[in-house]
Amino acid sequence: MQNLTVATMIMMALLIWWPVQNLVLAAFAWRVPQPPRGVRRTPDPVPFWIIIPALNEERVIANTVRNALTTGTRWTPVRVLVVDDGSDDATPHILAGITDPRLHVLRRNLPMARQGKGESLNTAFRYILRIAQQEGTVDRAVVGVVDGDGRCSEGMLDEIAALMAEDSVGAVQCRVRIHNRRKVLALLQDLEFGAIADSSQSLRDLVGSVGMGGNGQFTRLSVLAKFYPSPWSACLVEDLELGLRLHLSGIRVRYTKSAWVTQQGLTDVGRLLRQRTRWAQGNLQCARYLKHLNSSRFVGSAGLADFLLYLVSPWLTVPMSILFVGLLATSGVAMATGNSLGGLVATGDTVGTSAALLAGLLFLPGLVWSLVHRIRLGDEGLFRCLLAGLLYPWFLALGIVATWRALFRLLGGRNSWAKTERLAEDGRTGGQPLPLVAAQAPVPSMPLPVPAVISPAPVPPPPRSPATAPQGIPAAHLVDAQVTRPIQHPQDPRRPMERV
Repeated sequence: MQNLTVATMIMMALLIWWPVQNLVLAAFAWRVPQPPRGVRRTPDPVPFWIIIPALNEERVIANTVRNALTTGTRWTPVRVLVVDDGSDDATPHILAGITDPRLHVLRRNLPMARQGKGESLNTAFRYILRIAQQEGTVDRAVVGVVDGDGRCSEGMLDEIAALMAEDSVGAVQCRVRIHNRRKVLALLQDLEFGAIADSSQSLRDLVGSVGMGGNGQFTRLSVLAKFYPSPWSACLVEDLELGLRLHLSGIRVRYTKSAWVTQQGLTDVGRLLRQRTRWAQGNLQCARYLKHLNSSRFVGSAGLADFLLYLVSPWLTVPMSILFVGLLATSGVAMATGNSLGGLVATGDTVGTSAALLAGLLFLPGLVWSLVHRIRLGDEGLFRCLLAGLLYPWFLALGIVATWRALFRLLGGRNSWAKTERLAEDGRTGGQPLPLVAAQAPVPSMPLPVPAVISPAPVPPPPRSPATAPQGIPAAHLVDAQVTRPIQHPQDPRRPMERV
């Protein structure tokens, strides 16, 4: 009987903890991370590189590249580097048709290609580092990552440069939104990114535990060079792992909600489940950093608590789900027999009250986040937000299924990288006020020949930067990629460094 009483207390504590945690977290939706005070930006331009890893991105790559090219200003000149990771659709053909001198394309061929997003990013990093060493900009350049379906907000690079005016800041993570929100499943993903993850990152910006995401992450090139030759790993969440490595190295990571990147939401459960399985498996892999975080002199107590909660939660999902299913089964048996099992299960007149309390605890967090989304973002109707809030517990249940699948994959030694399939675009953003370039004429989906490989124009050798990056890059690190020729873009060739 005493054991049942203890079990009752544990279950009640867990049921209450979840809504209370979400209510406290929701308060940080109103916190806006501020740039450093008293720190002035240098008058020199901050050169940006935006890496776009691309594998069969024919449906989205044209708009993504052109949007990334428009982010540059006079003070934040931008170059875009697309890593074509062995695409066998029309992606190479589309990239060849975008003729802008700021666009660089690296083609990775099999068998070196398709080894995961991390390897594509490492190839791009080494290419950028070589050019920056020749130009003497290693200590000033910033490298960003935008996915093949990403759309950058106007003025994004200025916001990032302002945060990086403080020397201690080595990386910045931007807010992430979903731009195709017409279906409720995609709206649920925007609720997750635009409200819940945003509030979490705002809190982490305060305690020093900001996480890096795969979309909208920006890091100083000199910081990436500290992890030469491979800043990114083969982990299934290479972005999260890079962030952990930065924190362990004492490099400060900031978060901004004033600059954001939007991406496609998945509109069918099967693809979403595959995506979340990969993410969950990557989170399970990152638990190996717990020991290092606990002993790191660069991670404070509050930040460590957040890291522990974030990295341990996936491992607790499986036993907690078993416990919850067991509670439901026990409740059914108890109601059928009239036995309360020592107060663990409500019976008789208290069943209705207990069921209402359980429903309230279950649905309250989703409704709170739906109101946060409606009030703070204001680009969706109240009814749709409330509907998403009511469906939020079922969305979490999908995450539990994904975690179970991830655990079985991890135990079975299956670490293959499953790419998220893109949806065709029509140029509309579903209410998100972001600049999109109209889609080009349809391109056949059949495999097309890769553009001829032409040696890039030589880069003039200005004085070498005094940065600590490696001064020589072995040719072996570059043989797996071929450089295609960047050519003039017809939009505005006269003002390449100003916003188009």
